[in-house]
Amino acid sequence: MIPLDYDGPFETERLLLRLPTLDDTDAVYAYQSREDVCEFLPYAPRSREEVAEKLERNAAITRLENDGDFWLLPLERRDDGRVIGEVMLRITSAALSGGEIGWVLHPDAHGKGYANEAARAVLELAFDRVALHRVVAELDPRNAASVALCARLGMREEAHFVKNFPLPDGSWGDTGIHAILAEEWRAAR
Repeated sequence: MIPLDYDGPFETERLLLRLPTLDDTDAVYAYQSREDVCEFLPYAPRSREEVAEKLERNAAITRLENDGDFWLLPLERRDDGRVIGEVMLRITSAALSGGEIGWVLHPDAHGKGYANEAARAVLELAFDRVALHRVVAELDPRNAASVALCARLGMREEAHFVKNFPLPDGSWGDTGIHAILAEEWRAAR
């Protein structure tokens, strides 16, 4: 693994992936406050204040080097500057060159290829710049759109843990683990 200081924004055809600012609060609140968005996430809908606090903390993280370091990058459309979601890259094990990817989009942005575009950019960053060996996605297996995206990214399902995760409502949820290795990513390009 190679430590990486943030030097973005990272550009895709239609998106800028960048560090968050407090100016993103309203746009992020617009989806993180929704029950339908949080249905498959490990947190309940957030208040505007909670969103602002998270954005402020996340904006200060500018280096990927140690276990637990992460970037939560807003997805800003290049054509109109609107924030439509976020993508995350987290170091799970610096010693083992392992990482995790995740994504959340506003429902208005679903089905348009934005998550695929952003996830591909982050996987490229993870494998080519941070030199990770393996990247996983942990998700709620009921989230068919994210399961399908993992398949499109070349990730395989490696595990399905049953009732291993406490949900905000006090019940237990399942976790699906999907993964891809650096050599698999490179071979598929």
